Amino acid sequence: MDRVTDVPETLAQPVDPARVNDYDSFAEAYSADNENNLVNAYYARPAMLALAGDVAGHRVLDAGCGSGPLSAALRDRGADVTGIDASARMLALARRRLGDDAALHMADLSDPLPFADGAFDDVVASLVLHYLEDWGPTLAELRRVLRPGGQLIASVDHPFVAYTIQDPRPDYFATASYTFDWTFGGQTVPMKFWRKPLHAMTEAFTTAGFRLSVISEPQPDPAARQLFPDDFRGLSTKPCFLFFVVEVPPSATGSDD
Repeated sequence: MDRVTDVPETLAQPVDPARVNDYDSFAEAYSADNENNLVNAYYARPAMLALAGDVAGHRVLDAGCGSGPLSAALRDRGADVTGIDASARMLALARRRLGDDAALHMADLSDPLPFADGAFDDVVASLVLHYLEDWGPTLAELRRVLRPGGQLIASVDHPFVAYTIQDPRPDYFATASYTFDWTFGGQTVPMKFWRKPLHAMTEAFTTAGFRLSVISEPQPDPAARQLFPDDFRGLSTKPCFLFFVVEVPPSATGSDD
C-alpha cells in the first residue's frame, strides 16, 4: 500500500496494538492524500511502474493494493490486475475506483494467499513489506504464486531512513519495530513498521528463492519540480524509499539454466 513518508524523529508513545496500522479507520483521508501528493503520485508509483516495464497482457497481483491507484495505472497499461489488501475499507474504495467486476480480495500478507501456484506473471508490493517483522513466509507465498521467470517489484522504507527514526539511534543491524503518528486532515493515527538492514532484505529475497535483478534509488518525476517547489529538492537529494526487482528463476530447480 502506497504511503506518505512524514515521520517524526522521535518515537511515539506506546499505543493500543488493536489501533496500530488500522487503515479502516482512516482509509478515506489516506486515499485522498495519496492520490496526488509528491511522495506517492510523483515518486513511488512512477518508480514502481517504470520497474514493472511492459505489463500488457500480464497477470499482475497488486499485493497491498490499498484504494487501487497502482492497480488502475497497471490496468491502463494493459495488465490483468488482481488486488489484495487487509483493509475492507480500502478495498471498498478500490472497487469504487476500479469497478464492480475488479478482482479484489481481502487477504493478509502474513497468511497463505488464495491463489494457485504460478497464477501471476508479476507481483507488485508497494510499501508493504515494512509492515512485517518476518518477510520469509510472505516472500515464499509471493514466489509460489509467480510463474517461473516471473518478477516481484517491491518498495520499502529505505533502511538508511528507517535507521534515523529514533533518538538515541537504534542498532542498524537489528530487526526492530518503530512506532509513530500519521496525521491526515486533522486525524492522528498510530502506525508501526519494522526496519531491517539492507543485507537482511536481500537475504530474505534470496532465501525465498528469488534472484535479485535490480536495486533502485530513483528520482521523483521531473514534473513534480514545478508542482512541489518547496519539497522537490529534498526528495531528489536524500534517500526515501528503496526499490527491488527480484525474479523467479525460469527453471523449476531454481538454476539459471
